[in-house]
Amino acid sequence: MATVKEMRTRIGSVKSTQKITKAMQMVAAAKLRRAQVAAESARPYARRMAAVIANLAAGVSGPSAPLLLAGTGSDARHLIIVATSDRGLAGGFNGGIVRAARDLIAALLAQGKDVRILTIGRKGRDQLRRQYGDRYIGSYELGIKPAGFALVKPIAKTVLDMVMGGELDVVTLVYSQYKSVVTQVPTARQLIPATIEAADAGSAAFYDYEPDEDAILAELLPQNISVQILTALLENQAGFYAAQMAAMDNATRNAGDLIKALTVQMNRTRQAQITKELIEIISGAEAV
Repeated sequence: MATVKEMRTRIGSVKSTQKITKAMQMVAAAKLRRAQVAAESARPYARRMAAVIANLAAGVSGPSAPLLLAGTGSDARHLIIVATSDRGLAGGFNGGIVRAARDLIAALLAQGKDVRILTIGRKGRDQLRRQYGDRYIGSYELGIKPAGFALVKPIAKTVLDMVMGGELDVVTLVYSQYKSVVTQVPTARQLIPATIEAADAGSAAFYDYEPDEDAILAELLPQNISVQILTALLENQAGFYAAQMAAMDNATRNAGDLIKALTVQMNRTRQAQITKELIEIISGAEAV
């Protein structure tokens, strides 16, 4: 059984940990607001670009359709881009994304597809490289600065070079879509061939484009890859801070409960020691 001194030391250690988790919770809450605004601001731009592409795609068909829109006509070679964070202490945030990526990879492998993996963020890299080292082609780290086009441009270039070089047929991005402070949903979005939703095509007005649709799509579709990746990273960033804030709040509460339990145990142990010493004193006095 631990002594009173050992319990005091342990209580002090838990209190120090509680201060750290509380500070991390406050930092995550402060960063969440900025990240949430950035994620919500990027959504209208991404939706509008999808609507424009849908409008242009309605006038393009057959052999003239760009490769990024029509695809190669095959789905044998897949690239899975897994976007996580560089840091942990965010509950099951990164684990949920990696689990969704593993399920997708396993399903594709079961169908006999050739799957390659590219990761954004250290957490995804560390978990997937161990399991799929022979299919792993590279990784990018997010760094300490907010996600921006300077980060996603090299990633988009790598993907486009592989597609244009005939190495890939389908590219899918796995990330966490930010819904609210308590809800982040792991999502798989197909980037190549570009997915055209019926709502996007139907809601867009019809225009006469100059130059023609093919020329505009040739410039717009590669840009759309960067936009989709950037949007996903901004969603990830907001989801990470929300998950970290919740995790650190739970850790702070658990530390408080542990401190209370240890304090009660320490008081009982100290009272038992005092009682034992009193009994020894009384017994000694009676013996004399």
